[in-house]
Amino acid sequence: MEQPLLVAALAGAAIGIVVLAVVLVRQRHVSDRYRGRIEALLDELRRRDEELRHLAGTRLPELRDQLDGRPVTVSRPLHEQWLTGTPFGQDVQTVLDLFTESVERARVRADRSAKVTLRAMMRTVQSLTNEQQLALTDMQERHDDPEVLADLLRLDHMNAQLGRRAQATAVLCGSWPGQQRQASALSDVVRGAVSRIRDYLRVQLNSEVNVAVVSRAVEPVVLVLAELLDNAARHSQPNTKVEVNFQMAHNGVAIMIDDAGVAMNGEEIQRATRLLNGLEHVDINRIGDPPQVGFAVAGVLSARYGFTVSVDTRSPYGGVRAVVFLPNTLLTAVPTNEQEGPAVSPEPDASSDRAQPAQVGAGEKQAEPVAVESTAGGLPKRRRLTAAAPAPAAEEPSTGAGAEPPSRRSAAGLGAWQRGTRSGRAASVSDGAERAAGQHEADSEGNIRS
Repeated sequence: MEQPLLVAALAGAAIGIVVLAVVLVRQRHVSDRYRGRIEALLDELRRRDEELRHLAGTRLPELRDQLDGRPVTVSRPLHEQWLTGTPFGQDVQTVLDLFTESVERARVRADRSAKVTLRAMMRTVQSLTNEQQLALTDMQERHDDPEVLADLLRLDHMNAQLGRRAQATAVLCGSWPGQQRQASALSDVVRGAVSRIRDYLRVQLNSEVNVAVVSRAVEPVVLVLAELLDNAARHSQPNTKVEVNFQMAHNGVAIMIDDAGVAMNGEEIQRATRLLNGLEHVDINRIGDPPQVGFAVAGVLSARYGFTVSVDTRSPYGGVRAVVFLPNTLLTAVPTNEQEGPAVSPEPDASSDRAQPAQVGAGEKQAEPVAVESTAGGLPKRRRLTAAAPAPAAEEPSTGAGAEPPSRRSAAGLGAWQRGTRSGRAASVSDGAERAAGQHEADSEGNIRS
């Protein structure tokens, strides 16, 4: 009787042990699974904390720094693959997008505000330079003393450069270049640009073409050429020349400007190309200190008027070759004397609700026919003619090194030329003016091509 009970007890104990073992094994599996889940959650929490610290400490400040005008590339997420497709990753991207949008709106508002302010200021400066130009012109016509005229012509030339800077800044802020001119011979357009730069004596025009620039494009082309010529002169040795040549093509004409200065590296060429092609937005707060506006202005005007500018070719002298290509749509026949007339009304400013007073370009004055008479001392004396009297023909001096800059012409072409010297003045006056205007002052404008 006892033996069957013992067997039953042993069998029950064995079954219990098996069941306990099964329970223990299962419990261990459950514990391992929960332990793994807990570790995964802790790892996810650690990654989230790291990603949030990276977002707040690195990525968002990088976006904020873009407001300071510094080129910044926003860093990638620390755990990009882990974040992909997760709700947390979508939330992080939403925060980044909102912050990016806020930064961009703030940048646009700052840029718009700066442009509005600068545009108003440049209009005032242009008006003052115009008044000063008229005063200088009146003084030049009343004084015959060579030393006085030399000083006046030097002030005249400085005023032309000041006006050009104000005009370029206004263009970057959305204004139009200024007065619209009569169609002008391309050579005269180049000479008009030469007269607006400091080192005009170093520019050498090597060829001529028998074509003219249409009325609406004269002033924009003059401004672009002046910026490129000034850029070439400032970045080359003072004892070198800046050469200008023309190349006719079946669909237009190219104006080539070659300097013997410092060539640009690949990165500078790429940025210049983006500016000249209009592919890079011109932020008025990011044009450098000192401001570098040459390429930016050229890009704005070339896109607006339908010509192209490039600086991706090296000149034969080791410097930079700038090429301005004018298509046939911007070219016309050279106007004759009978076709010459006063400058037409200025182009409207798209940023203004009402028309602005006509502004005369810096370094120029309104067309006004004059005649030349001799005084008792043998110096030229100017007197005003009636509006119907034709302007006397003036010989076109070369703009090469050591030569006189272009004389003031009648309204054909650019209208009133910057008077570095005047064709009607005596040789002694011209020599004194040339020496005064040719003095090279220290340039305070940085060493990076603009």
